[in-house]
Amino acid sequence: MKIKPSNRKRILRWLVILIVLAVVGLYLLMPIGFGIAVVFPHRQDVGAPPDGFEAVTLEAPDGVELAGWYAPPANGAVIILMHGANGSRESVRGYATMLIEHGYGVLAVDLRGHGESDGTTNRFGWQGTEDVGAAVGFLQARDEVEVIGGLGLSLGGEVLLGAASEYPELAAIAADGATQRSVEELRALPSERPLYRNFTARVMYATVQLITGDDPPKPLLNSIIEAEWTEILLIAGGSEALEVDFNELFAETVGERAALWVAPDASHTGSFRRYPDEYEQRVIAFFDAALLS
Repeated sequence: MKIKPSNRKRILRWLVILIVLAVVGLYLLMPIGFGIAVVFPHRQDVGAPPDGFEAVTLEAPDGVELAGWYAPPANGAVIILMHGANGSRESVRGYATMLIEHGYGVLAVDLRGHGESDGTTNRFGWQGTEDVGAAVGFLQARDEVEVIGGLGLSLGGEVLLGAASEYPELAAIAADGATQRSVEELRALPSERPLYRNFTARVMYATVQLITGDDPPKPLLNSIIEAEWTEILLIAGGSEALEVDFNELFAETVGERAALWVAPDASHTGSFRRYPDEYEQRVIAFFDAALLS
């Protein structure tokens, strides 16, 4: 059965329309949607403080009030504990317990726009350096605190690494699952520099910048290079190829100040669940050497 020329043209026209719609959806509408989701408020509920902790309020340098839990140290060292995107201090209870069992104090903070903290939501943490400043200022005002470290998951790790150059009081940072928060950070990897690899990311970040009016923060690599006295432990989930690539780049850039653990077959921030004993041993040994020696 032959297709009439008029029908053939109609079919071709619809094919072209469908292809155009698919391209627009994939390269424009989808990343714009992701950008909107990044700043859409979503706050995880927070329960009562764990045993030994008290609820505290911190004020960031720009005036935003943050909520947190604080437990004083037995060894003079306090770890600033920061959750990932969409989370709160509720999601880091297990990490807090691990740290205090080894004598460390813990300040677990809800990043702005998360949990019970004030401020607008940005799941890339572009204002996270201000939140780190609130935590550092809170701890510096307490007599029992002699030295400060940080442990961050995903977004929390990126926020801590990004603030390292601004707050040299952070003597040691363990970053679990840190990757990137902007086009400039994404393009630090050679594989992500071609436009076809980063175009949708550009659209997403531009959407976030347009909605919030915020500029992306100092790139992570710049920050960790400038933080000359900060020791760094990098943890990457072995099943996440891009995450491994970023953390290998961070470790190579930092050199002797950095240690890297690629947890075999672990998912993003899944190393603690998959290898709890080894995770605890590595993190505590790192903080002991960097903060207590």
